[in-house]
Amino acid sequence: MADDAPIIYGLEFQARALASQSAETDIIRFFVGTQSLKFDNQIHQLEYDEDTNSLIKTVYLHSSGEIWHIGTSPNDSNLLSTCYNETTQDGKCEMHGALWKLPSEGKVCASDDSSSSYPALEHVSDLDIRDGIGELKSILWEPTSGKRLVSLSDNSFHLWDLGDVEKPIQTSQMLSEQKGRQKFVSAAWNPHHNCNVIATAIDTSVRSWDLRTSKNSWSIENAHGQLVRSVDFNPNKQYYIATCGDDCQTKFWDIRNSSEALLTFSNHSHWVWCVRYNSFHDQLVLTSSSDSRVILSRAASVSSEPFGHLLDEEDVSLEDRDKSANKQVADGVISMYEEHEDSVYAVEWSSVDPWLFASLSYDGRLVINKVPRAEKYRILL
Repeated sequence: MADDAPIIYGLEFQARALASQSAETDIIRFFVGTQSLKFDNQIHQLEYDEDTNSLIKTVYLHSSGEIWHIGTSPNDSNLLSTCYNETTQDGKCEMHGALWKLPSEGKVCASDDSSSSYPALEHVSDLDIRDGIGELKSILWEPTSGKRLVSLSDNSFHLWDLGDVEKPIQTSQMLSEQKGRQKFVSAAWNPHHNCNVIATAIDTSVRSWDLRTSKNSWSIENAHGQLVRSVDFNPNKQYYIATCGDDCQTKFWDIRNSSEALLTFSNHSHWVWCVRYNSFHDQLVLTSSSDSRVILSRAASVSSEPFGHLLDEEDVSLEDRDKSANKQVADGVISMYEEHEDSVYAVEWSSVDPWLFASLSYDGRLVINKVPRAEKYRILL
């Protein structure tokens, strides 16, 4: 049986911000934010229709500026955050952060080609930091309750309490201890340990911070030969993380003994911008790169299912079970996707369908792909 063909969706403007609608449990949706200096920017809500293998779009106006990052609430499908670049009256560019609400259905117009018919996002509150210690880079939602946020800037990150989304309260601030030009690049919440740890990429290293004590928890010095671009936690193994960077590599680590990577992939030919674990099957890992490629890899040896899916004892003989346990699935590339023609800055798994994912390149091309059926059945059967 042949795999479904990819779905390609083109935006009018350049784009690099992509997010899955994490609070939605039934409908597959992704958000894409545009980057335009001349026109009002937009957020495209793209809903995947499985019956027709097509996308249904809804466009919202984001007139505040170029969108550099999008985050979605894990418990409210109408809430999202953006980091955006705005030009001041004196010609300076400033980064800002804000929370937004999708307009009610009565305010949503049909998505035709006239931008004037698009409804505007409803502004909820600002998340600006006026401490003069660097530009805002991203806003990250706590992955479980969604009651906390972290705003990451060049040299600091700030924890926010969202008890009232209209009046977020800054509860703490962590400053980078690095000197010189080293800056925070990206960050990720640890979904384990009650979400009390944040991991940050700083230059070539990875540092974690305990939000209860505001102190460094663990670190991986010189994790990559060049800049670390992205960090992601294994959702099923609490001490395992993945990193990627400008050395074209993706690495997997056990933070309890980080002197050496457990596994290294060198599948890309340029900077690797993003790494993402599959939330359901952590042996599946996505990476995207400036080489215009998206690669789906199998990291079975460092996953929670190193020998694949084992059948229940009632369904298999002792001999067959022993054979299955001794047959480790090989690590490596499952599939390489080459539908993009520009740097692929973001890739995200669907929060609803574990076999579907989206990728976004700077030229405004979004591609929906699925895990190959052969790999899906290998995992399930």
